[in-house]
Amino acid sequence: QVQLVESGGGLVQPGGSLRLSCAASGGGFSTRAMGWYRQAPGKQRELVAKITSDGTTNYADSVKGRFTISRDNAKNTVYLQMNSLKPEDTAVYYCNTKRMRVGALLGDFWGHGTQVTVSS
Repeated sequence: QVQLVESGGGLVQPGGSLRLSCAASGGGFSTRAMGWYRQAPGKQRELVAKITSDGTTNYADSVKGRFTISRDNAKNTVYLQMNSLKPEDTAVYYCNTKRMRVGALLGDFWGHGTQVTVSS
């Protein structure tokens, strides 16, 4: 199986920056797409950013231009650099990867999340 562990969350002032990390274990990291999701109290979990095995990225409109997702396959780690943070970015951030085969979802793996709070 795949295990994911997020780190780097914390309290930051509006306009500040934070860098989240997700360390993966279990093998096959370089072949998998990775994603960052977030969930605020009372709201649905939403996709923030994703990165494919070849480095193609996509972002939610709400974070585009402010957040950057990247990966280091040698370290089995995916990062989320968050700049110009806003109070509405406050949420628990989760790392995710999916096991796919022939377009079918065979597995869905999540970390336990890391809290990001943007407040003055």
